[in-house]
Amino acid sequence: MAVNLTDLSLPQLEGLKTQLDQEIEFLTSSIGQLKVVQTKYVEAKDSLNVLNKNNEGKELLVPLTSSMYVPGTLNDVEHVLVDVGTGYYVEKNVGDSKAFFKRKVDFLTKQIEKIQPALQEKHAMKQAVIEVMNVKIQQLQQSQQASQMVGTTKA
Repeated sequence: MAVNLTDLSLPQLEGLKTQLDQEIEFLTSSIGQLKVVQTKYVEAKDSLNVLNKNNEGKELLVPLTSSMYVPGTLNDVEHVLVDVGTGYYVEKNVGDSKAFFKRKVDFLTKQIEKIQPALQEKHAMKQAVIEVMNVKIQQLQQSQQASQMVGTTKA
């Protein structure tokens, strides 16, 4: 059911604007979170390029935490353990891993593309509400000025 914005009172418009602000914030946050995960998958896919025969047997640092590492040796450059979600890891070869990360990135890209139009629509709706609010505020101010003038001319 469509509602004509000009039929709404100023407090109703203010409530609608607040609701739209919350929806815009939620959609913006969702897009941001999807982009963070997408970046993680892109970096993981790019990291697989290090796995080649030239690097087999080389020493490297293995992270235990974000600030603590232990020395290690790269023994298998053809297989990796991939986190497929909810704490499950699957051993995959490098080609399958790249394909897995590409599918994940593509899926996230499609999700972001689905949310973008909704976000743009909410922004447009908010702008329309603000414009109607401004018109109503101007009308209110003009009617107050007119009533003050009527009051001063009677005196």
